[in-house]
Amino acid sequence: MDTPTDTPLRTVAVVGLGTMGTGIAEVLARAGREVIGIDVSEIAARKAVDALEAATARAVERGRITEEERRNTLARFRTFSDLQAAADADLVIEVVPESYEAKQQVFRALDAVVRPDTIIATGTNALSVTRLAADSERPERVLGLHFFNPAPAMKLVEVVSSVLTAPHPVEAVTALARELGKEPVAVGDRPGFVADGLLFGYLNQAAAMYEAKYASREDIDAAMKLGCGLPMGPLALLDLIGIDTARTVLEAMYAASGDRLHAPAPVLRQLSEAGLTGRKAGRGFYTYAAPGTDVLVADELTPKQSAAQAVPAREVRSVGVAGSGTMASGIAEVFAKAGYDVVLAARSQEKAETAKSRIAKSLARSVDKGRMTAEARDGALARITPAGSLDSFADVDLAVEAVAEDLEIKQQLFATLDKVCKDGAVLATTTSSLPVVACARATSRPQDVIGMHFFNPAPAMKLVEVVRTVLTSSEVHATVREVTAKIKKHPVDCGDRAGFIVNALLFPYLNNAIKMVEDHYASLDDIDAAMKLGGGYPMGPFELLDVVGLDVSLAIEKVLHQEFRDPGLAPAPLLEHLVAAGCLGRKTGRGFREYARR
Repeated sequence: MDTPTDTPLRTVAVVGLGTMGTGIAEVLARAGREVIGIDVSEIAARKAVDALEAATARAVERGRITEEERRNTLARFRTFSDLQAAADADLVIEVVPESYEAKQQVFRALDAVVRPDTIIATGTNALSVTRLAADSERPERVLGLHFFNPAPAMKLVEVVSSVLTAPHPVEAVTALARELGKEPVAVGDRPGFVADGLLFGYLNQAAAMYEAKYASREDIDAAMKLGCGLPMGPLALLDLIGIDTARTVLEAMYAASGDRLHAPAPVLRQLSEAGLTGRKAGRGFYTYAAPGTDVLVADELTPKQSAAQAVPAREVRSVGVAGSGTMASGIAEVFAKAGYDVVLAARSQEKAETAKSRIAKSLARSVDKGRMTAEARDGALARITPAGSLDSFADVDLAVEAVAEDLEIKQQLFATLDKVCKDGAVLATTTSSLPVVACARATSRPQDVIGMHFFNPAPAMKLVEVVRTVLTSSEVHATVREVTAKIKKHPVDCGDRAGFIVNALLFPYLNNAIKMVEDHYASLDDIDAAMKLGGGYPMGPFELLDVVGLDVSLAIEKVLHQEFRDPGLAPAPLLEHLVAAGCLGRKTGRGFREYARR
C-alpha cells in the first residue's frame, strides 16, 4: 500500500541532459529545487551547466532575478555521470532517448539505487508508461511527466498515470508542476497522450501532403501559420522536433490505434534513414546553415523569385464580388482598400446597400484604431458600387463569387457569370470545400475559372489559397497570384481536391479531438488547454469548433471522408449527434459548450 510522505519533492534527479533534460533541470533549479543532473556524456553535462549559466545571466540582464538568486540557482545544480548520484532523490525524471531498451536499462538501474519512497517519472511522449512501470520493482510509484520543448517557456505538463500508479505520486508531481508555474493536465497512458496524440497525426498528414507533391513545403507551412494562426508550419515543426523522433511517436500511435492516419508517411522513413532528421542534422524538409541552427539556406527546392513572372498576367482594374454576407463584404472591403473599383452585387439592391453599410462600419473601426485615415476610408467606400443584379458585372476584369456553400447554387451563379462577364474576365470561387472544377464546367470558359479561398475575417486574415483545376489556364493562375499580392495577401498554390491545404489538415485534427472525448480519455477543458499550452494553438479544438459552427465542420468532414475514403476521416458520431440536436456552436448558444444568449 502506497502511503504519502511528509517530505516535499525537494531533491530531483534528471537523467539525460539533452535539450529537454537541460530545460527541465533549469526549471527545477530556478524554482528552488536541488537538482542532480546525470548523463554518461561529460560533454552533455558541461553543455547543461553552460546553458543554465547563460539562461540565468539573461534573466539578470532583464531584471527578472538578482545576481544573488542567480548564484543560488547555479549552486543548486550539480552534474554526475553515474546513476548512483540519484540515491537521495525524492523524484527522478528520466529523459533519455525514445527507446524502450534505453529507458528500461535506466529504470532497472534506478531500482537498485533509489529509496523505496522515491517517485520515478519518465519523460516519454510515445512509449507505454505501463510497460515501463511493469518492468520496475515499484510500479505503483512510476508515472509519466511529459514536459514540452522548450521546458522553461512551455506551460503544459502532462501527468500520465498507468493502471498501476498509486494516487499519492500523481498528487505529489501535480503539486510540483503547479509550484514550477506549469499547468498540469492529468491523462491516461496511450501513445502521444493528449497534445502529441493530436499534434503528430496532423504533422503526419502534412508530411503525406508534401510527399504527394500536392503543395510545396513553403506553401503548406505558410498556409497553416497564416490560415490557423499557428506559431510554426508543420514541416518546419517536424524539423525542429526531429524527423526520427516523429517517426518513433507515430509508430507507437499506429501500433496502439491501427488508424492509417497514424501510419508514418513514407517520407519520414526515407529522411530518417538518410540521416536527414531536421535541424539537429542541418537538413530535413528544409536545409539549414549548420546542424542545430534555425537559419534556413536556399536549396534546390527553394522557389525561384522569377518563376511568378514566367507567364504574363491579365490586367485587373475592376472587381465584381457576388454575395452580401460577411465573407462577401470582407472581400469587397479588401479589394476597395487596395485601390480596385468594386461592384458588390447581391440578390437585391437593398441587400447590396446593407452589405456596403457593413463595410462602412468596418472601415470606421479601422479609422478609430488608427489603422487608416479618414481620407483613405472615404476613398475605399467611394470605390464600392452596390448592385442588385449580376448584370452589373459586364465590365469587371475579375468576378469573385462568395455565396452559400452549396454546389447547385454556385453552378447556377457561374452559368450566369458566363453570360454577363466579358471575354477574358477571370471567374473565381471562394469555396472552402466544393470542387472548383464543377463550377468551371458550368461555364463555356473553364480555363478562366479558379479558386480564391479567402479566410474569415477577410480584412484581417492574410492567407488566400489559390486553387488551380486541371482546366485553369496558366495566364489566369498568374493573374490571381498577382492580384492576391496587390491586395497584400499571401497566396499559396494548391490543387482542386477536398479541403485544399488548411481544411484538409485542420479538420482531421478537430475530428480526432472529438474522438478523444468520445473515448472518455480527456475532458474538453484539458484538451483545449493542452493544445493551447503545449501546441501553441491560438484556440483549443473545441473552442474553434464552436466558433466555426458544428454544422459547417460536419459538412467539411463529410466532404473529406467522401474524397479520400479513409475510415479515419469519418466524422465522429458525437459531432453528428450534436448537429442533429441543433447544437451548432456559438451561433445557437450551445455546441460543445453553452454560451450566454445575447
